[in-house]
Amino acid sequence: MIDAIRDYWNHRIHDLEMTDQPVGTKRFFEDLDEYRFDKLHYLPRLVDFSGFRGQRLLEVGCGIGTDLVRFAKGGARVTGVDLSQTAIDLARKNFELNGVNAEELVAGNGEALPYADASFDVVYGHGVIQYTADAPRLIQELHRVLKPGGTGLFMVYNRVSWLNALSKVMQVALEHEDAPVLTKYSIGEFRQLLAPFAETSIVPERFPVKSRLHKGWKGVAFNTMFVGTFNALPRAWVRPLGWHLMAMCRK
Repeated sequence: MIDAIRDYWNHRIHDLEMTDQPVGTKRFFEDLDEYRFDKLHYLPRLVDFSGFRGQRLLEVGCGIGTDLVRFAKGGARVTGVDLSQTAIDLARKNFELNGVNAEELVAGNGEALPYADASFDVVYGHGVIQYTADAPRLIQELHRVLKPGGTGLFMVYNRVSWLNALSKVMQVALEHEDAPVLTKYSIGEFRQLLAPFAETSIVPERFPVKSRLHKGWKGVAFNTMFVGTFNALPRAWVRPLGWHLMAMCRK
């Protein structure tokens, strides 16, 4: 299964359709950074990318390094691991073009990390747990390499969410629904997965914003009707239905 997952992500770049710039250029990375933090405007509010200065931070599933570059610019001593060699090669280029350094960017399996126990102050995995072959093992590995008292920051997709329901009603596939593994979690299931951590707080996030990805009448209906109607509802009513479950953990 790991080989199938590696092959899938070696042939795909997340959000590639959101830029027309040549892959690996500065404008390419800038476009994908802008799109990511427009779509995920909640993320800098929940994750202080400048709040880990001097700390050793590991991101598993770092992709092309979009978030990891932000941590590095904020002063963290960063390490990135991704199963995809394609992603790691692009992450190295991203760091070079942004004039920041990483302690290490390595193609490797997050379920068998090549680091000693208690090596990192922070472990981060945003949008990777749901695609891994053995999620409990991945969490155990991240817990193992985290120092006592250290911080874990993770995101998975919410099975009981507006987007999961809408994709079924509108018959529109989710991004990477064809991946070898895609596991969605309820809040309770995610909390159980994170049981190795001493403290865990889970915040549902990512509510509807206008889409640049979907076209045609379905895209128009989503952007003109659904987004406005959903966001007009009291947030307290709809908060449990957020597409992203963001977990802040303490070892």
